[in-house]
Amino acid sequence: MTLKQAVVPWTDAPTVSAALADFVATNRWEDVPAKVRHEARRSLLNFFAVALAAARDPALDIASRVYGRFSAGPLATLVGRAQRVDMLNAAALNAMMANVYDFDDTHHPTIIHPTSPIAPALFALAESRPVTGAELLHAFILGAEATCRIGNAISPEHYARGWHITSTCGVFGSAMGVARCLNLTSRQNLHALGAAAVQSGGLVEALGTSAKSISVGNAARNGLVGALLAAEGFDGPARPLEGERGFLRVVADAPVFGAISQGLGETWELLNNAYKPYPCGVVLNPVIDACLALAADARIAGGGWNRITRIALTGHPLLRQRTDRPGVTTGRQSQVSAQHAVAVALVRGSAGLPEFSDEAVADPGLQALGARLTFHDDDTMSVDAVKLRIEFDDGTMLHRDVDAARGSLARPLEDRELEEKLRELHRHGGATVDVERLIEAVWSLDKAPDAGFVIRVAGGGFDGWK
Repeated sequence: MTLKQAVVPWTDAPTVSAALADFVATNRWEDVPAKVRHEARRSLLNFFAVALAAARDPALDIASRVYGRFSAGPLATLVGRAQRVDMLNAAALNAMMANVYDFDDTHHPTIIHPTSPIAPALFALAESRPVTGAELLHAFILGAEATCRIGNAISPEHYARGWHITSTCGVFGSAMGVARCLNLTSRQNLHALGAAAVQSGGLVEALGTSAKSISVGNAARNGLVGALLAAEGFDGPARPLEGERGFLRVVADAPVFGAISQGLGETWELLNNAYKPYPCGVVLNPVIDACLALAADARIAGGGWNRITRIALTGHPLLRQRTDRPGVTTGRQSQVSAQHAVAVALVRGSAGLPEFSDEAVADPGLQALGARLTFHDDDTMSVDAVKLRIEFDDGTMLHRDVDAARGSLARPLEDRELEEKLRELHRHGGATVDVERLIEAVWSLDKAPDAGFVIRVAGGGFDGWK
């Protein structure tokens, strides 16, 4: 019997909540391998890149205006904005900024975007009390470990049932990261997990809309609240994860308890984190790779794409399930539409934020080309692979196979590529931020006496080191 098949009755379930709570309380910075620490800095570099891209997005204008009405005071920084709000709203808004363009990091195989709900809570906390850079990095690593291990325990069923796994699991990472910064005990951490469990939520149905990012913001803020409550003595259930009506049993029929507790401190989930080269659902990355590779072909370039009669995609069933979205009408929706991604990459030969905008979606030529797309499922294929076949009106064909998408674990973005992503997305967002100082600050965060200065560098209107 495999681990995935071993369904343990709740009365015999291991106490994984306590094991996770204790690990977060007792793990030492010295025990974290150097490559995991480096991956944490890469994750944060990507976080600031994608958050800066959305600093002037209309949806974030609305959210910051509404949330700002209820701010308890100008205590915390918003990435790329001169506006300051209270700690809880800063955590929520910065998480929304990092997630709104679907350009954030991706954990495999759960498809969780771990940094968006965790880092904002930690940086908000770091502006309210002393937190060193090493302490924040350590807390982030432990929070990501909690988020992704809980995700492993309920994947792929959880996401397939319609739960937005970044949000539902991200709240636990936010809670555990903050709990570590607060130096909570194992028992307090257990109560923080309970507080996080009752605030978990998010629906896949919201993909392609601004509403999707609300639950990511809630994950950051609610996890922060849960840890703060636990620090003051607020209690919770003894088995918030594995109990008879605990989180795992409620959101999945056959949770794998061992995925949470086995190998804690020996294997690190952050090493399974990848970074997107394109602002769209991760399953579209190999599709775009294939299309960009063919876009320069003489039969497509210079208007030749008008002669395409059929486009066939063969990939993992998740590709069709998540991106078969014809006739999208907004840039948000286009981020999860294979029809749009294929058309825009073939016609424009690029796939940046301008290609996933309202303007691009309104192009009638792209709409017509996207309508010629068909899907073929192959459950033996990786989600990072695709086969693209293009047929022209004279019967000739073009094809391109991608075994591993750019940005996947097999073909990861290099450090310099993440730095350039930050520079490019900063230009897109239009914020007044010293990007080179920000890059330097992230890479040297483990040596910083004050972790809060990094988020202040990333804030709009920052005028120097503090």
